[in-house]
Amino acid sequence: MSGFDDRGKANENKFAHDSELEFKANARRNKLVGEWAAKHMGLEGDAVAAYAKEVVIADMEEKGDEDVFRKLRQDLTAKNVDLSDHQIRREMESFLAIAREQVRTEAK
Repeated sequence: MSGFDDRGKANENKFAHDSELEFKANARRNKLVGEWAAKHMGLEGDAVAAYAKEVVIADMEEKGDEDVFRKLRQDLTAKNVDLSDHQIRREMESFLAIAREQVRTEAK
């Protein structure tokens, strides 16, 4: 029975570790996409970092990515930035892949 318990504990630990890495990757993605959007909106310097932080915080509103997308869409529209929903979502996906790789590399 001990081997079974050990295997179960190892699976729990792996799940917790993977969940933590995914959380970090999503936060990193939000920062990266926030910086990308800030530059499209003409923000510079500290304003870029401040906006990226707003995007990270926006992800706490609800489960999933829609809260982040909604913030980006509203802010880009308010600044008259002509990007389609598809372009925004594509950038979110692209930055998530980059963020996952960065987080994995840092975790080693």
